[in-house]
Amino acid sequence: MDPWNVERRDEAMKSLLTLQQRLVPDVIETMKGRFRILRQMYDMQPVGRRTLAQVMDTTERILRGEVDFLKDQGLVAVDSSGMRLTPLGESLLDALGEVMGILDGRADLERELRRVLGLRAVRVVSGDVDENPEVKGDLGFTAARFLREVLRRGDVVAVTGGTTVAAVAARMPPVHPGNILVVPARGGVGERVEYQANTIAADLAERLRAEYLLFHVPDRLSEEAYRSLAGEPQIAEKLHLIRQASIVVHGIGQAIAMARRRRLPPEEIAVLEERGAVGEAFGYYFDQDGRIVYQQHTLGLGLGDISGMRAVIAVAGGRGKAGAIAAVAKAVAPHMLVTDEGAAREILARYKGCGDQGEGAKTAEIHEIS
Repeated sequence: MDPWNVERRDEAMKSLLTLQQRLVPDVIETMKGRFRILRQMYDMQPVGRRTLAQVMDTTERILRGEVDFLKDQGLVAVDSSGMRLTPLGESLLDALGEVMGILDGRADLERELRRVLGLRAVRVVSGDVDENPEVKGDLGFTAARFLREVLRRGDVVAVTGGTTVAAVAARMPPVHPGNILVVPARGGVGERVEYQANTIAADLAERLRAEYLLFHVPDRLSEEAYRSLAGEPQIAEKLHLIRQASIVVHGIGQAIAMARRRRLPPEEIAVLEERGAVGEAFGYYFDQDGRIVYQQHTLGLGLGDISGMRAVIAVAGGRGKAGAIAAVAKAVAPHMLVTDEGAAREILARYKGCGDQGEGAKTAEIHEIS
């Protein structure tokens, strides 16, 4: 099935579910309950029945009956370490996730976001990561499944740093298309080790049984350091490999929060605020219209490298990031945006009805703060 043709797929599934809900409404409720069990089990596996029952606020007796059914269907395996999903169970969980999105109205949010932001595909997970940090796992799960759909033998996959992209790597299903190279999208020394692009690239490569490249350079460089490092033969060779990426998975940051995390001086942060910076990605800072208002010196992928890629996957959530997500989406124009309900509803509330929707990337003067 074409992973990009979400509009036609969703409409066909919605028609079928409408008929099913009218004819056998109990089936829908049962399906929702079993989806919740599979989803929670996937996040916690291997997990014991008592622990899972407590997390799901149900009794062991009720859960035992459901797990026995799922086991008989070949969806769940049970051993001394606990319960876990089988490959068939994981595959079914993927399909059920799309069904749940249609049943609870998230498919309508996805359609509106595609229109408003001018994107090819959008997936919205339930909840708001600002209110429930566990939603970040759902963002990672959904983005990882889409990455699996578009991955081909011989691909070079680039990843940025950050907690949300780390969740993508952690929830990537084991697939082995062969001859894959995973690379960090840019330097990231200075971030917490577990959220650096290098670490995430290594984690994702392990899940894919792929090769990976490490790129040990600082995230932010002075102009002199940038020119010096870029001229180093080993750095130049790695940059060449990184720029061969056919797929990139990237996060989205709030401009001022990212500037502070990167320890920009107060006077530079003040300039960003004056220029209306709201979103950040790949070392570029964007205003609410997707115009670049500041570009820092960083080694790695730039917007020019991204434009020719086969798949650009952006993943970010939380109502507080709505402005940043919309700004970066307009500038970068990812092929797939994975976000949550909190961000989706806030974006639509802010941007619905604006006259310049869906224009994609905008050109503007790039300001560099030295």
